Amino acid sequence: MTVSTPIAPRRRLDATDLARVAVFAALVAVLGLPSGVTVFGSVPITAQTLGVMLAGAILGPWLGALSMAVLLALVAVGLPLLAGGHGGIGAFVGPSAGYLFGWIAGALVIGLIVHAGRRTPVWWRTLLGMIVGGILVVYLFGVPVQSLVTRLPLDATALMSLVFVPGDLVKAVIATAVVTTLVRAYPRAFRRTWVTDQRGVAADAPAPADSSVP
Repeated sequence: MTVSTPIAPRRRLDATDLARVAVFAALVAVLGLPSGVTVFGSVPITAQTLGVMLAGAILGPWLGALSMAVLLALVAVGLPLLAGGHGGIGAFVGPSAGYLFGWIAGALVIGLIVHAGRRTPVWWRTLLGMIVGGILVVYLFGVPVQSLVTRLPLDATALMSLVFVPGDLVKAVIATAVVTTLVRAYPRAFRRTWVTDQRGVAADAPAPADSSVP
């Protein structure tokens, strides 16, 4: 006899979700306050991708992507939220435009990997999500656009982009440490229902604001 596991109804966005989206959009903006170091006169090295990684892992795929979309929408209307106080529609036609759109896809992929199967995040899956979503996916969007705008060959642009990798790996490790610490110390930060691999029962369910953590 086959026993099916009931699927929990999809939770609608509430005021808390919207507030969390705004917080992570603001976090990425704050991480861009220090001026980035520009490499080869085109794309700056900044700490903002650390915020992208945390947004995808903590908010989950859809809210993480939404937080990045909100940030970019604010940039598009002119708010100086990018590294070094840059903003405006011009940011989306420059060499780093692809990386910006990659933040949305990257946060989505990070959330899907970190919370795969609705299981409690573990360090190796979290680090994998940071590397695949926070680095590879972002580069997949960023490098072709940078090549197009700068009119450099794609292979040469990809080779130059390797200078970003060590810093991005450091950010991936930092983000993984933050997420795994939150899982142990304050799982309510994720507002998610996790199931155990062994029994298939809820391991941590979101509780009302005035409830204690199980």
